[in-house]
Amino acid sequence: MRVFSGIQPSGNLHLGNYLGAIVNFVKLQNTKQCIYCVVDLHSITVWQDPENLKRNIHEITAGFIASGLDPSKSIIFNQSSVQEHAELSWLLNCVARVGWLNRMTQFKEKAGKNKEKMSVGLYTYPILMAADILAYKATHVPVGDDQKQHIELARDIAQKFNIDFHDRILEITNEEEFFVLPEPQITGPVTRVMSLRDGQKKMSSSELSDMTRINLLDNADQISNKIKKAKTDSAPIPEKMSEINNRYELMNLLSIYAGIVGQSHEEVLNVFSGKQFSYLKDNLTELLVQNICPIGNEMKKIINEKEYLEKTLKEGAEKARVIAIPVLAETKKIIGLA
Repeated sequence: MRVFSGIQPSGNLHLGNYLGAIVNFVKLQNTKQCIYCVVDLHSITVWQDPENLKRNIHEITAGFIASGLDPSKSIIFNQSSVQEHAELSWLLNCVARVGWLNRMTQFKEKAGKNKEKMSVGLYTYPILMAADILAYKATHVPVGDDQKQHIELARDIAQKFNIDFHDRILEITNEEEFFVLPEPQITGPVTRVMSLRDGQKKMSSSELSDMTRINLLDNADQISNKIKKAKTDSAPIPEKMSEINNRYELMNLLSIYAGIVGQSHEEVLNVFSGKQFSYLKDNLTELLVQNICPIGNEMKKIINEKEYLEKTLKEGAEKARVIAIPVLAETKKIIGLA
């Protein structure tokens, strides 16, 4: 079993990244071979300030380590330092079908009415994501539920390659299939953390208002202020999950609390049922300060250790290439390019 996943260095590593992905990354590294990537090539599908991009790469790496990822247990590197990702992506572009990409809902959501003005990279980035995974023949990909469709695309691409080149694969590798069909692992404590200002929108680093998210670098006062001003309603907290219905902001705060303490929604609801939002907010603030601030403080220390971060990424890239180079070489041989 080989695990692969990644996070974009778009700045403002936040609670959604932590609960939706990083907590699970840390657990998996103790039992599986894990490869975790700062997907910087994905980040440039929309314009990035060149001065900030390098710092953001370091921030994500520092966040990984501060949260508990161990570079001696997990391979940690930035995507652009392993050229096999980009080259395999082009080969897979020639396997994937336009109709498959047209079904990708995330592009439609991000582009909205401006799809003609979006970069080609934003449209084709699910194929690069497939290359990220298939370059390591990863068997499992821990992701949030919004990325499940992209894993399904990676499986479609892998399967089509295996069918299109079946005879060559058998001849060269003596195997029936070349690429493994990866399985999505949607098992984080909270598969999708929502905005503090809109319980129907995903928490995101791209939102202009910093009040929509809890950043891992936020201090206690910032966390307190954001939770205090998080959108709520006036009704008391109900006794049963079935009674929450469309109270999206309540559901989000309960989910965050449950994710931090490692309990079910029902268990958390038993604690807060019948109480007002203010009681939940006070308790959630205290919990976040206790759990997130130490990570943020450690991140701030590691971010300043630039030589250590560069060494970690360089060594991770070298380890990653040991796996990716032969996979790409065999892919080209199967296609007839080598």
